[in-house]
Amino acid sequence: MARLRDPHGGCPWDQQQTHETIAPYAIEEAYEVLDAITRKDWQAFPDELGDLLLQVVYQAQLAQEAGQFDLATVARMVTEKMIRRHPHVTFGPDVLGDDVAEKSVVEGQGDTHGQTALSGKETETGEASIAALPGQWEKLKEQERRTSAAQGKRLGALAGVPPQLPALIRASKIASRAARVGFDWPEVEGVVAKVHEEMDEFSIELEAGDKARMQDELGDVLFSLASLARRLDMDPEACLRQACDKFTRRFEGVEARLAEDGLSMQDQTVETLDAIWNEVKRTEA
Repeated sequence: MARLRDPHGGCPWDQQQTHETIAPYAIEEAYEVLDAITRKDWQAFPDELGDLLLQVVYQAQLAQEAGQFDLATVARMVTEKMIRRHPHVTFGPDVLGDDVAEKSVVEGQGDTHGQTALSGKETETGEASIAALPGQWEKLKEQERRTSAAQGKRLGALAGVPPQLPALIRASKIASRAARVGFDWPEVEGVVAKVHEEMDEFSIELEAGDKARMQDELGDVLFSLASLARRLDMDPEACLRQACDKFTRRFEGVEARLAEDGLSMQDQTVETLDAIWNEVKRTEA
């Protein structure tokens, strides 16, 4: 990457790039990795992982040129974070109590190069300990947020949820973070009722014809659906992706049926298309 960025003999396109101009590629490459996993295309998988890794290397190179940090800093920081957040590995399987956050943060920070975690010490984690790990992880993240607050950085349950995330993923994370501090319905029925409430409010604005208000209320509907998925321990992004795949499959089925008869979709009535759609749907059952 340094060679590609070299002003003398490097690639003209790569020389012109900035953090901002290449940032969208990281999202694109991450989704291509996800696509390879979903399709179980294990031949394409390493290639897609390489493309994603390239984005990390690229951003680190830009930062190094600006005197901010380098790739080694990135590797060191993520190593330190994993040490802090895995005290049951670093300090032993018995470190799962209330003092886990303080112990791991204080002692883990002293081990700046990850030597403790790489000491070769074997640990055994039983089912009870495994069940405790998600809560432990959250305690550690909370301690990190408090440490950041002490350093003058923003503190809050929703801090750290990137605004740049795809909106559905962001909605799920926001709802999940809020639930961790008790801002949640006690039963799933409460979330279902909220979905119906938001739909009723959207229907009112739809009838009124105010597009700005409709957009606002439709956003509330989508957010409440993301909250419902979270409450059911489902990934709303995965749910919607599955629905998109299903629609695509059925739509292509309708196209195929029409093509067999030498017909085009544009010339058909809505009733005809709906009937063919239902036929395709029945064949999937």
